[in-house]
Amino acid sequence: MTRIDVEFPSGDDRCAAWLYRPEAAPDAVVPIVVLAHGLGGVKEMRLDAYAERFTDAGYACLVFDYRHFGASGGEPRQLLDIERQLADWAAAVRYARRLDGVDSSRVILWGSSFSGGHVIEAAARDGRIAAVVSQCPFTDGLASALATPFISTLKIAPSVVRDVVAAVRNAPPVRIPLAAPHRGKALMASDDADSGYRALRPEGLDFDDAVAARFALQITRYFPGRSARKLACPALFCVCGTDTVAPSRATLRHVAKAPRGEVLLYPYGHFDIYLGDAFETVIADQLAFLRRVVPV
Repeated sequence: MTRIDVEFPSGDDRCAAWLYRPEAAPDAVVPIVVLAHGLGGVKEMRLDAYAERFTDAGYACLVFDYRHFGASGGEPRQLLDIERQLADWAAAVRYARRLDGVDSSRVILWGSSFSGGHVIEAAARDGRIAAVVSQCPFTDGLASALATPFISTLKIAPSVVRDVVAAVRNAPPVRIPLAAPHRGKALMASDDADSGYRALRPEGLDFDDAVAARFALQITRYFPGRSARKLACPALFCVCGTDTVAPSRATLRHVAKAPRGEVLLYPYGHFDIYLGDAFETVIADQLAFLRRVVPV
């Protein structure tokens, strides 16, 4: 297995990525898994663990950071915009399809949490994706908003207003934290959000754990789960039964409409799925799915 740093254009800037290639015959043409993180996350936050497993199984992998985050370009920093992120997914797929040694007809999208919703929407828009793997997916903006403690919503509201004004004035963004304990001031404010999010950061990672507050106005109007019914490809949905961020009830309702969907329900919380025994269980299920629907 080899991993190299690459980049590809998206919109008016570039996305930084890792390209993994499996050990294979020189003339082998293999499927590729394209991965990106959830809400405000960057590729160093455990995406390498998934890519390494997929690559060991014979798949190439492209792991990228969205514009405005991590090693990617884009100003202002920490600007989370749904349509720009979906454009980054489309750009990543275009880049992956042009790589030597990659089967352009067998591109797989993998997403988790917020990107678990993105991959549903991106695959539906593309129409030629070979398979989707979506874990603890954000599918319903209203359901996630209602799961947020009301006091947390009140706490972030003044920052949202100030950031909207800042955007109009072309001033630096007003930021809000990504995660906080239950009833805290953050986009994700639950008993497991703060500790769970911190557990994903490797030691020494210089990570900005806040985003432009204007994003809070977008999230309640985003329903990527509604596009599940438009998916033409096989899709695996790994749903966390005790999810405090992306409530499983709404997710299960949406993904049940995927024509070729498969649903696995786990007794895990939103952040449990990335680590330990939960990770081992879920990655094994994801590999079994891929070997069956997009074999190497």
